Amino acid sequence: MLKAAIVLLVLAIVAAVFGFGGIAASMAGLGKIAFFIFLVLAILGFIRGSMK
Repeated sequence: MLKAAIVLLVLAIVAAVFGFGGIAASMAGLGKIAFFIFLVLAILGFIRGSMK
């Protein structure tokens, strides 16, 4: 998940450099969603691991 968020961030930056503002905003939004999903799954994994 973190890798996908980083890839989307890089694609958003490249699209912004070339002037594709709408595409850049969309990819940045998707990157944020992927990052927050990764964050939630990581926290749940740490909690689950500490309960064993």
